Amino acid sequence: MPSSASPAAQSPAAPHEFWQDIHPPGTFATTGLHTSFFPAELDDKRQICLPIRPLADGEHALASLIVNQASFEVLEALAADLAAKLAPFSPDVVIGLPTLGLTLAATVARHLGHSRYVPLGTSRKFWYLEELSVPMSSITTKQEKRLYIDPRMLPLLEGKRVALVDDVISSGSSIIAGLSLLASSSIKPVVIGAAMLQSDRWREKIAAFGPEWPERVRGVFATPLLTKAQDGWRA
Repeated sequence: MPSSASPAAQSPAAPHEFWQDIHPPGTFATTGLHTSFFPAELDDKRQICLPIRPLADGEHALASLIVNQASFEVLEALAADLAAKLAPFSPDVVIGLPTLGLTLAATVARHLGHSRYVPLGTSRKFWYLEELSVPMSSITTKQEKRLYIDPRMLPLLEGKRVALVDDVISSGSSIIAGLSLLASSSIKPVVIGAAMLQSDRWREKIAAFGPEWPERVRGVFATPLLTKAQDGWRA
């Protein structure tokens, strides 16, 4: 039994068992030593177990969320919560960032009562325009790609209140790519949404792009940068 678990609860043990359940409040201790998983808390204190991924420096680690591997129950809970956080901004349209942000953005749009959403992509179709693309990289996929918007989708965005959605905000690189791409078409989102805000490392980078952006970010839950300790990790 992991040392961060309460006596009555067991952590998921196999990789395919993470992100499948929402546990009652207090099922797992959020303080102290964490070994194989970190219990993220929703606003109502329900918990989702996230596997811990050590970083290259060997001294730090992050909790991981792969939203397109989550159960439908977890996806629906995250999307409903995020939609409620975005609703005060009255978005007319939701834009999803690839790859994992697309799964979340589509479900968020549905919870907002929209009939569709606009997906960005990294696969160039023959009718795409190079000037409607920007370089893109992320913490989980080190290779650089290009982020595209389908030019046929621009009429859905022009003059509209736009919400930009990704699954996780970690370094901020993917969000900045999305903001840069939209800015090339004079589109400025009213809000940025994500299921997980992975530590605070993204704040400085997004603020450098524009000081207004950190305050426009909304997340379902936040997870800390974990530090290596004897036999585990501490927040």
